[in-house]
Amino acid sequence: MLKHLKLCEGKLVEAAAEEAQIVIYIGPNDSERKGLLETYRVDEHTLNSSLDPDELSRVEFEPDHVAMILKRPRSYCADDNFLFRVCSTGVFLFKERLVIVIAEEAPLFEGKPFLKLRSIQDVILKLIYRAIFHFEEHLRAINSISSGIEQEINTAMENKHLLSLFTLEKSLVYYLNAISSNARLIEKLKNNAAKIGFTPENLEYLDDVIIENNQCHEQAHIYSNILASLMDARVSIVSNNLNVLMKTLTLVMIAIMLPQLVVSIFSMNVTLPFPAQGMGTLVHFWWIMGMTAASTLAVFLVWRYKKW
Repeated sequence: MLKHLKLCEGKLVEAAAEEAQIVIYIGPNDSERKGLLETYRVDEHTLNSSLDPDELSRVEFEPDHVAMILKRPRSYCADDNFLFRVCSTGVFLFKERLVIVIAEEAPLFEGKPFLKLRSIQDVILKLIYRAIFHFEEHLRAINSISSGIEQEINTAMENKHLLSLFTLEKSLVYYLNAISSNARLIEKLKNNAAKIGFTPENLEYLDDVIIENNQCHEQAHIYSNILASLMDARVSIVSNNLNVLMKTLTLVMIAIMLPQLVVSIFSMNVTLPFPAQGMGTLVHFWWIMGMTAASTLAVFLVWRYKKW
């Protein structure tokens, strides 16, 4: 799938193919890949890296263009079951055209940063900033989800809550790796600003991007440490909840078994110290009921005294 855009009054608008300054390839098929390799002379390995979610960020300088691999969060859906993934974006900067390659459709140019664009270089920097902002949004979501799961763990004994926390911790590891990889990409862009054509205004904005990325990395690092350090405590909470439940069930069983023992003794086929006829039968009944009630009361008093 292809999208063609151009800069018009500081905004990106759709344009015809011959007027487009920005071309976006969304999940390119074989013919579109062939066009990228032949028309734009994109390196095949770099093109494959643009569609590989496990590829690290990097910058490569070719004779007629600059190739960049940028990491950004993948759009989250309910079917992901708390696993936040990352994906790669290929950015190829030519003299008068910008080519972007992504594996699946995603909102790349949303928000205020894309309302005041002056050049293709501006689009690249704000695309990086948008990826950082997207990471921060997901980090806040992860923190909110983990707080909710913590409340469930305090009372629940099921493994699914712990598994959800393990999944969130795994997501944070992926995010830390991606944010660190983007930091190296941004640093290399700053060191090669002249080759890319950055203006002094671009460099000033790039400094802001570096600060924002560092803050994002620090935030992800803090959340990851919190989840990792408290995981053992949460496992202990679940084990303790299970022990309390087992103790309670044991005490309930004892409270039930003592009256049953009394009734069972008097139900034996032996001679009892009560007359079998007349008023003796009634006395026999109430005597047994009194002993069962006394045994239940005894268990209750011991329970309260021991503060079980």
